[in-house]
Amino acid sequence: MVRTVKKQTRQEKLRAMLNDNPFITDGALADILEVSIQTVRLDRQTMGIPELRARVQEVAEGAAAKLKSLSGPELVGELLDLELGIRGISLLEVTGEMVFAKTGVARGHHLFAQANSLAVALIDAEVALTGTAQIRFKRPVLLGEKVIARAVVNSGKGQRFVVTVTSSVKDEEVFAGEFMVFAKGSEGEQWDAYSS
Repeated sequence: MVRTVKKQTRQEKLRAMLNDNPFITDGALADILEVSIQTVRLDRQTMGIPELRARVQEVAEGAAAKLKSLSGPELVGELLDLELGIRGISLLEVTGEMVFAKTGVARGHHLFAQANSLAVALIDAEVALTGTAQIRFKRPVLLGEKVIARAVVNSGKGQRFVVTVTSSVKDEEVFAGEFMVFAKGSEGEQWDAYSS
């Protein structure tokens, strides 16, 4: 009886943690719950919760369906979460094509492109373009690292939106930027805000 209660409590904690963060690994869950990875996998299977890759894919498909100003392939990185006009999250895994061969350091334009395309994707308009950007690279990103970009719309007035993007590897900030994004909703609407 005690074992069943303990298992039920553990599974409830597991479900709550995965609801809060569907991107947490089985290894991290095992460490937090102080059980083996095999126990976490068995609990997930018992509760019908898919593995990490399937959870990420499911979340990404739901987020991509909300895109308005970009099409899916135009976004750099994998879209994980999107609330138009509010916030968004994307994931970029640094591959061999993105790094300098000699150092294994990611080229900066990939980090910028991830942040910029996420900032544009947040805007609830048919067309959105970056007008200005203030960016800072905090540390080099290396081959194989996974960059999580989090974007928030800080303010918006008319066609102008200020979007802040922070990119991290694990819990370490690697990039920060503030983007002024301009929107155009209808065919007849002018780009007045863009030129001022």
